[in-house]
Amino acid sequence: MFIISACFLGENCKYDGGNNTTEWITDFAKRHSHLAVCPEMAGGLPAPRPSVEIIDGKAVNKEGLDVTAEFKKGAALVWEDIQKQAAELGEEIEGAILKAKSPSCGSDLIYDGTFSHKTVVGDGFLVQLLKKNGIKVINENDNKEDLLNEEL
Repeated sequence: MFIISACFLGENCKYDGGNNTTEWITDFAKRHSHLAVCPEMAGGLPAPRPSVEIIDGKAVNKEGLDVTAEFKKGAALVWEDIQKQAAELGEEIEGAILKAKSPSCGSDLIYDGTFSHKTVVGDGFLVQLLKKNGIKVINENDNKEDLLNEEL
């Protein structure tokens, strides 16, 4: 079972109310057991919503509001849900395909907190939790074969 950012599969859950539909990920999802997730919406944030970046370890929106609690709650709920579904299906969690640079889903690089599209080394809140639990995470720009062990 894979964890996939819901925005890649056409769900309008991005901060601006849109999605990030990505053909190779949609095709992959058709062939593999997966759970589509949006930790931000799981944590109670609406779509659309003000954009958020991580500043000093906190999730802060462009208006200056600290939404760290919602980000942590969403990450925890997604992790709980994926574990439950994998157990019910008798499947292993094989990895995650999550949105690059996101304050929830970004892996290795995230936006720097200046809302200027600059990045810094870091992980989003969900990715921190997944990596802590040994789950391999890639984003839409990574070499997918590293995670998938198959030719797409």
